[in-house]
Amino acid sequence: MTTDRLDRVRRRLADLDVGALLVGPSADLRWLVGYQAMPLERLTMLVVPADGDPTLLVPTLERARAEASGAADLVRVETWEETDDPIGRVADRLADADATQGPLAVQDQLWTSFTLALQARLPGAEWRAGSTVTSPLRQVKDAGEVAALHAVGAAIDEVHAGVADLLRPGRTEAEVGTDIAAAIRATHDDVAFVIVASGPNGASPHHELSSRVIEDGDPVVVDIGGVLDGYCSDETRNYVLGSVDPEYQDLHDVLEEAQAAGVAAVRPGVTAASVDAAARAVIDDAGHGDQFIHRTGHGIGVDGHEEPWIVAGNDTELVAGMAFSVEPGIYVAGQHGARIEDIVVVTDDGVAAANHRPRGITVA
Repeated sequence: MTTDRLDRVRRRLADLDVGALLVGPSADLRWLVGYQAMPLERLTMLVVPADGDPTLLVPTLERARAEASGAADLVRVETWEETDDPIGRVADRLADADATQGPLAVQDQLWTSFTLALQARLPGAEWRAGSTVTSPLRQVKDAGEVAALHAVGAAIDEVHAGVADLLRPGRTEAEVGTDIAAAIRATHDDVAFVIVASGPNGASPHHELSSRVIEDGDPVVVDIGGVLDGYCSDETRNYVLGSVDPEYQDLHDVLEEAQAAGVAAVRPGVTAASVDAAARAVIDDAGHGDQFIHRTGHGIGVDGHEEPWIVAGNDTELVAGMAFSVEPGIYVAGQHGARIEDIVVVTDDGVAAANHRPRGITVA
């Protein structure tokens, strides 16, 4: 990594008249300095002033991990001892950079205990959400990030290619999920999540692995993701054990058309809401509108879910480099569900998919 991202953050801080960005363990911290910090009760914080050198403050026992991540090549790493006052140290760094004259941006997922302690130490400060600084920068991926998303997309394609062989009557969702997780570990650096939702469980979009025994004729929604070189994959396909019920095939046909319409709507200059509308219109017209119960997509990168949100009301204009899922779903309570999800990247003149598995029902 280079200091380019830190430099961009500092320019944005200046543009917003914000004094500093304060970042705890999070995707923002990984994106800025490459450090996967443990979310501990001990404070870890990157202080990025608009004017002055960034400092990463870590507990002494975490110094080796921070330095091994390469963060020390980008910022000054300082440690604090168990009896020190780390909040006071952060306040000192802000004072050194004269950063308290403007608002302070605090990373969105910072623990409340740390945020409240900072507010108590700096009672005159004005506070902003850190995403107002980082989100517009993280949303637009550079060429290296786009390449990483295509690489991790190919890795999860490889896992899906073997899923049908794992689905057999008599196996539980949990047993299949364990095997899928092993396949993700073989192609990624880490497992992010595994959803295997069979039969009526498919009607719950975020169903957790269960002891339900998969039966002949069951539709199975498989939504899986991992992490490779710091970037996330996320892909959903639908499987059926044995023969496909005609009613489910009809539902899936609608879903395929909706997902294709959403992808086709992606190009620079359109809004995130318009992509949602394109996919949703197909499902509404087929009479399943009330069974599409979530947004059409979410951004992806160093976080599995990040901006832009592909949802009604989001007037964010798409630009080349934005990456997100297109994943409409139809969920029939008590019976079954289906969702098709690909990660796509906005290009200069349209869209490129990071996933390339067949989108039709796979019969296991």
